[in-house]
Amino acid sequence: MARVGSCSPSHKMPRFCHGRSLRNFPGSKLLSAATFLLLCLSVSAAQEHSLELSRADRRWEFLSAVGTRAGIFGDESGRVEAWVYPLKILRNFHLQFEVEGRSLPAETLARTVTARPESYSILYAGDTFTVRETFFVPVQEAGAVIGFEINSEAPLNVRVAFERDFQFEWPAALGGTYPNWDPQLHAFVFGEEQKKYAAVIGSPTATNEHLEYQNNYSASNEDSFDLGVTSRKAETRMVAIAGSVHGLAEAQATYQQLSSNYARLLQEAADYYRSYLARTVSLELPDAQLQQAYDWSRISVLQGLVNNPYLGTGLIAGYRTSGTSQRPGFAWFFGRDALWTSLALDAEGDFNSTRTALDFLSKFQRDDGKIPHEISQTASLVDWFKNYPYPYASADATPLYIIAMHDYVTESGDLAFAREKWDSLWKAYQFLHSTYDAQGLPQNFGFGHGWVEGGPLLPVKSEFYQSGLGATALRSLASLAHLVDKQDVGQQLTQEFSRQEQLLTESFWIADKKRYAFALDSAGKPVDEASVLATVPMWFGLLREEHVQSMISQLAAPEHEADWGMRIISSEAKKYSGGGYHYGSVWPLFTGWASVGEYRYHRALPAYANLRANALLALDGSLGHVTEVLSGDQYQPLSTSSPHQIWSAAMVISPLLRGMLGLSSDANAHLLTFAPHIPADWTNLGIKNLHVGGCAIDLHYRRNLDTITLEADRSGTGDCTLEFSPALSAIAEVMSVEMNGHLISNRVVKSAVDQHLVVRFPVARGSNKLYIALHNDFALSLSTDLPPLGAKSRGLRVLSESWSAAKDRLELEVAGVSGSTYEVDTWNASRLGQVEGAESIKDASGRGKLRIQFPSGGTEAYVRKKIVLHFAGKQVTELPASTGPRTAEAAPVRPHALMPN
Repeated sequence: MARVGSCSPSHKMPRFCHGRSLRNFPGSKLLSAATFLLLCLSVSAAQEHSLELSRADRRWEFLSAVGTRAGIFGDESGRVEAWVYPLKILRNFHLQFEVEGRSLPAETLARTVTARPESYSILYAGDTFTVRETFFVPVQEAGAVIGFEINSEAPLNVRVAFERDFQFEWPAALGGTYPNWDPQLHAFVFGEEQKKYAAVIGSPTATNEHLEYQNNYSASNEDSFDLGVTSRKAETRMVAIAGSVHGLAEAQATYQQLSSNYARLLQEAADYYRSYLARTVSLELPDAQLQQAYDWSRISVLQGLVNNPYLGTGLIAGYRTSGTSQRPGFAWFFGRDALWTSLALDAEGDFNSTRTALDFLSKFQRDDGKIPHEISQTASLVDWFKNYPYPYASADATPLYIIAMHDYVTESGDLAFAREKWDSLWKAYQFLHSTYDAQGLPQNFGFGHGWVEGGPLLPVKSEFYQSGLGATALRSLASLAHLVDKQDVGQQLTQEFSRQEQLLTESFWIADKKRYAFALDSAGKPVDEASVLATVPMWFGLLREEHVQSMISQLAAPEHEADWGMRIISSEAKKYSGGGYHYGSVWPLFTGWASVGEYRYHRALPAYANLRANALLALDGSLGHVTEVLSGDQYQPLSTSSPHQIWSAAMVISPLLRGMLGLSSDANAHLLTFAPHIPADWTNLGIKNLHVGGCAIDLHYRRNLDTITLEADRSGTGDCTLEFSPALSAIAEVMSVEMNGHLISNRVVKSAVDQHLVVRFPVARGSNKLYIALHNDFALSLSTDLPPLGAKSRGLRVLSESWSAAKDRLELEVAGVSGSTYEVDTWNASRLGQVEGAESIKDASGRGKLRIQFPSGGTEAYVRKKIVLHFAGKQVTELPASTGPRTAEAAPVRPHALMPN
């Protein structure tokens, strides 16, 4: 796992280190100043929410540094490729250290790596020297900088070598290109015959250049130059890379800008990311790992914004090296990726990025209303939309577009955008409607794939996933219609949604198996394959609670849920393969879906396990990023996975904000909802920068054994109402609820697993303090960890939670590895009486643990076990009359009554 910096927290980045300003730093040469600033930034980054991540170098792990117009992709050996979109500039960039008569390959000396939002560094160490190589891409420039901090007892030269790869991103091509050495720039210049496209790579100190060549007798594809021998013990060097689609003059100007203003650009990038974290929803969590993962995931998602000179700005899907090809992972624009990601952006309050992504996709909407699936960065240079099969391959992007538009308008209050895009939305609906079968369900076969693109799970007529999105899109468009004063249309769509909602259960529920079908086959019959894709209709609250509880229990089993996330189907299924891209592997996307769906239906234990799995992935692998897809059999990414996948990072944000914290806002109704399922071992948390229209709200939550306190600090303009609905145990009793010292009305809503107190109050300017007195609350929580790389799952699974009618007994079904012992945290352990199937350990503070042992069975297979918790003491059954109105609603309860979409 990555370690964090040990510096104390700081809210502001210092402009100077150790009392010495950059302006007054001795030796004011550019490179020395840049090094000094780099050191300052590294301290600052470690201070602010411990964002700096560092660990021992893993030569195989992905490395990236990206801006909106360029990217560096490689691995932790230091071998990288460089892109200025949509141009690939070079590949196989690597170093040689020449010292004391020896030439040492840098990759053999890589020791540690350090990731910061604005850069990625490798520390190389020899016997008498160290070199820190830092990869940096400015936020808005069409180029990159690679900096070197050199500390050596003897004179040392860094030799830079690479292979020119001056071509367009797939599928376009430049044709013949060429390199030249420019002695005035100290740089290689790449060009092509039309002189439209150019690139420059070099250094202010570059000498001793070697140019690639090819003749009748020999050839070399490598270009190289020296950075110059150091004369002092500590010196710095740099390499700048620039590109242009408008000619050599622009590329040269960018190169000069990067070379001359490296220090300023580096500071601007650090400021950019720091400012972003400060203005979006920020959390103060008692779990340091979850805190880091959330902050890094916001950065990782932001880094999915790409500004293409031909197409504009949109969200790409992810990053990976291209090697000898011209296809850098998924660094082109994907419809459904951007739309799932936009839900995370809305949740964290980054409405500008969501609007940008939606506007981009709407520009490429097909005439019949279908939303694009993928758009290459060179789509405008080839006949992409007519001659290639990929642009509109999926059907799910279209309903997701309507859903994402509704989510954006609801959360942001941007009704003008809804009116502007109404025709686009209506066209999308018309395409969706054109896919309906005879009974009114949207089809995939013949119209575009749903989630599954290929493999043994196909062919199918309609995926449950797709039908769930189709129904949600109807509800979303109905709501938008009412918001833009199209009441008749809204009423029509509401009726259509009601029919489809009913059809979901009638068509996909398999009663004797107590689960939902993966899909309908060509004959319209259910395909009996339990799949995590069923959690997408759960996310949107479409399913009956009595059915969902059974489905979640099956998906929480070790055949479906690995320590690192959710498999698409059971590992015991006949069609399963651990390496199957769409028939067995683990996607953080699935894991996020499951977590949000499980939280929505109050199954907090498996939901938290899935949230934590995704969060820990952000701190392992490519530091700060979440990979695209992992093996279903053992903990490791698939060899084809994109290590910096944007929607995977989004699936840390959404499960945390929308799931565990139950946050949602309706700017048009001036309503903020906070319906959390807080882990049992958390006693406090803070949430800042929540926005509802013109209101800004900070929340501070604290609890002990018999109270919950919520402070809401409000600034800004307009009215705002807060609905606070914390999850409580099924045996908890609410004694009183006070707002600023005065009793206020409340109600309790019960589910099959827990109950939620519901309190709604206007948030006045300044501080508002809500005090809740409780009796008999109780909770369980299970903290999870990733296994070693290459290992199989060994974590405990909680499959079901079932309360007796009298609420005096809780029965758990769990699964663990034979011969293993696990511990589960308990909150208010004094409430526990007899425990069957586990050992109860209590302390004086009211906290405790359940120790669960599984007997050895000769193999390390998962086995199941029942645990029964009996509760001691008399329940309070009467409340004081002064507590005000209180109502109880019996299960089942529609989940979105507590957690609006």
